[in-house]
Amino acid sequence: MKMDDDDDIPQLSSHTLAALQEFYLEQQQREGMKTSQGFNQYSIGSIEEDWQLSQFWYSDETASCLAKEAVLAAGKGGRIACVSAPSVYQKLKEQDGEDFSVCVLEYDRRFSVYGEEFIFYDYNHPLDLPENLLPHSFDIVIADPPYLSEECLQKTAETIKYLTKGKILLCTGAVMEEQAAKHLGVKMCKFIPKHSRNLANEFRCYVNYASGLD
Repeated sequence: MKMDDDDDIPQLSSHTLAALQEFYLEQQQREGMKTSQGFNQYSIGSIEEDWQLSQFWYSDETASCLAKEAVLAAGKGGRIACVSAPSVYQKLKEQDGEDFSVCVLEYDRRFSVYGEEFIFYDYNHPLDLPENLLPHSFDIVIADPPYLSEECLQKTAETIKYLTKGKILLCTGAVMEEQAAKHLGVKMCKFIPKHSRNLANEFRCYVNYASGLD
């Protein structure tokens, strides 16, 4: 039996087609920005949030504040590790000429575009780290565990304590205050971090040293 060729082709509604066209147009515009002169590969948003990975970037003001604090805490020639906090890493990289080094430990392999400073990191395997990441080799560790659970915080804490010489700057939910004190000995700061998109959960910063965030 001969069938009409068109019968086998699923038809999209005009609404769906319009939505798809809008999506592809936005993608083209973003790609155009990336290839245009003056694009900053380290700007927050140059790599988009992936909500499935529980990614929520800080506002530019918050990222700047945390980056500034990290530089001051690390000191001249200091080493800074950003654990699951890529937007702080990006803001630190915008500060050309500053005397410090930084790396980003991150599950999302899109950040491998940053070369040797990117280290693949899965909090489920907190000490599965490259041999060149020596214990207690960072002047400060900034961490933002991807999930608000004690299991995630406890495992991320193992990584933090392995890497840091002492100073810790933790960003997580206000509901995690007791667990943060229990696993890392950190106290809540007055500074309240903001995200580029408003989150339902209140976020706070925690430190174990005299910081500029109070």
